[in-house]
Amino acid sequence: MIELGVNIDHVATLRQARRSYEPDPVWAAVEAHLGGADGITVHLREDRRHIQDQDVRRLRELTHIKLNLEMAATAEMVGIACDIKPEMAMLVPEGRQEVTTEGGLNIVGNETELRDVISRLRDAGIMTSVFIDADLAQVEAAARIGARVCEIHTGPYAHAFHAKGRDARSPAVLEELNRIRVAGHAIVDLGMRFNAGHALNYFNVQPVAALPEVRELHIGHAIVSRAVFMGLRGAVAEMKRLMREAALRAPGQHTA
Repeated sequence: MIELGVNIDHVATLRQARRSYEPDPVWAAVEAHLGGADGITVHLREDRRHIQDQDVRRLRELTHIKLNLEMAATAEMVGIACDIKPEMAMLVPEGRQEVTTEGGLNIVGNETELRDVISRLRDAGIMTSVFIDADLAQVEAAARIGARVCEIHTGPYAHAFHAKGRDARSPAVLEELNRIRVAGHAIVDLGMRFNAGHALNYFNVQPVAALPEVRELHIGHAIVSRAVFMGLRGAVAEMKRLMREAALRAPGQHTA
């Protein structure tokens, strides 16, 4: 059955706006768990703009669902991951000027470096994931470097969905959705796990959740935004309901 990983970075963003001690990301993780989250995702950025090192350590110690650490492929971050040992480490591109991650990792141009990073993480017993665009060349490169999971960047699909008036049947939306589908099929054919995420929300999530072979969706901003009005536990439960509802309309596709 399809799973939901909840990204709680923006709970820390709110805390850091006042350099305060609240809201606490660990509390958010507990609420997300109680709402039905299957995992917690945090991005420990090099500039520490939201999640802090101590947050990751406390999440590792105090949460009871899997922890996915998003990270740049740097020596510092690899060292932190190998020390903390999250269930999964996801390599992402990172730019100091970006608001959020914009675009997938370029594996094709950096295979040697990324293979070494993946090898170190694997030797530490950490499942390795890469965040990539829906590009077959990147999927094939991910398999070559030994990634266990590919998370497909759903931003282009989400932006098309919004630009076309939330029309799920728009040709532009269907084209982006098909790119995700084709990439996902290639990921599974190459023996990796197919995850997806970025800019998914309560309006656009169901077509992605209904895709054959998708294993897990990672969603953060939309859930934290809705939590402002209805609480995090309820916001997570509603997203999980939408995902499961969509998956059930594709019988037998989410049983892996």
